[in-house]
Amino acid sequence: MTTQSNATAGSTIAVTAPHPARGGTVLAVLGVVAFSLTFPATAWGLEGFGPWSLVAVRSVLAALLAGGALLALRVAPPARRHWAGLTVVAAGVVIGFPLLTTLALRTSTTSHAAVVVGLLPLTTALLSALRTGIRPSRTFWAAALAGAGAVVTFTVLQSGGAVTTADLYLFGALVVCAAGYTEGGRLARVMPGWQVIGWALVLCLPLTVPAAAVALAHEPVRLTAHGVAGLLWVAAGSQFLGLVVWYRGMAAIGIPRASQLQLAQPLLTLVWSVLLLGEHLTPAAPLTAAAVLVCIAVTQRARG
Repeated sequence: MTTQSNATAGSTIAVTAPHPARGGTVLAVLGVVAFSLTFPATAWGLEGFGPWSLVAVRSVLAALLAGGALLALRVAPPARRHWAGLTVVAAGVVIGFPLLTTLALRTSTTSHAAVVVGLLPLTTALLSALRTGIRPSRTFWAAALAGAGAVVTFTVLQSGGAVTTADLYLFGALVVCAAGYTEGGRLARVMPGWQVIGWALVLCLPLTVPAAAVALAHEPVRLTAHGVAGLLWVAAGSQFLGLVVWYRGMAAIGIPRASQLQLAQPLLTLVWSVLLLGEHLTPAAPLTAAAVLVCIAVTQRARG
């Protein structure tokens, strides 16, 4: 009787226990939603701050938030072997991507920037394959390339095929961010994801604090509601909390699969750009959305 009861209980637990991959997907999706608000929030932030001030101050505020959490929980510093990877995360995610995209958004619309950065999933998958040695299936790559192709087509339709200085900033942002995502996803397998971005932010403080002081002294500041709200979101939501759930999601479901969920990010950003910034959505957006969502479904079912 006891053995049967234990077996039954064990079976019940096995059935009701949440699937790790499902939880990882939910976390990755939450990260994508947070990131989709980054460009509209940056556009708001630029209403009150200069580009260099916005990037430096957002990093300092996020580092204070992360450092406070690390101190409150008495988290020990990472092992020496992890600091090189954290430096890559800091250079790509904390400094490189925010700086390059903010410079681009001075002259580019958020909708245009969003679709260019839609190539980030494929860039991340490529760097991940080179860095980790993981080789996704042909089906995975076919769907990823199709999704990227849809994003490129949308970009060409929006810009008329012209490559601008803003586009060059955005393409550079793709590379450095993909490197940071790849290294952060790898580190999130050996330490909690929030600690990965937390230590990366703290690592940048010797650079971001003096940079913020210099930038604020040389760029005009107007404390508007939009400017402050945009700064607070890119600091707390995009720079820290979004990356916390994103790295945890990548660690659970793998970097290639998680990266393909970001194919939905530019489309979400398009929605926010209409609702928050009043930008006009072109008729091509729904078609691109449908194509991208199909690609996401295929990549999530392909073996990674």
